[in-house]
Amino acid sequence: MSSRRRPSFGLPAWLLGLALAGPSLAGQFNTDAVRSHGDWHSLRLTLGEERHVRALEQHSYRDSVFSVNATPGACARPWLEMRVELGEVQAESATVNRVPADLLVDEGWVHTGEAAFITERGNSGFYVRFAFPDTGALLDEMRGGEVLRLRIHRGENDPWFMVFSLTGAGAALDRLDRLCRAG
Repeated sequence: MSSRRRPSFGLPAWLLGLALAGPSLAGQFNTDAVRSHGDWHSLRLTLGEERHVRALEQHSYRDSVFSVNATPGACARPWLEMRVELGEVQAESATVNRVPADLLVDEGWVHTGEAAFITERGNSGFYVRFAFPDTGALLDEMRGGEVLRLRIHRGENDPWFMVFSLTGAGAALDRLDRLCRAG
């Protein structure tokens, strides 16, 4: 799966490109208002009249980006997503699988939900879009946490574990909220 890497400074241009793509954000979005917050970044995405904001962590893995996304006008319905680079352009757009997933901030409450594995035609990665019953509570925990632990149940007795830093998540998520409300 993903491999750990050493910390880096800044957001490399190639990884920023990966971080900006997403199933609902396919296409060449313009970015602005990019700001660093420790291991996290916040930014605004635009394409014509379409607008989104994103807080992302690209620090923990060289081939994976974890993000929180929102759309102005629907700021109360943010979504969590992870992009994993496959190194191979996908031939079709499809939801490949839906599986149980758990997120844990530090040693707190386990948030149980669902992960949808999604491919986008012409994209060299795949996406995992998460759905949890109480995303707001999870985001509140992330704001004050240190580590986000993720477990995706790909199959029976086949869990996939990842760990993301939450250093700077609070500031990035607060800015995501402000950017979203500002439209």
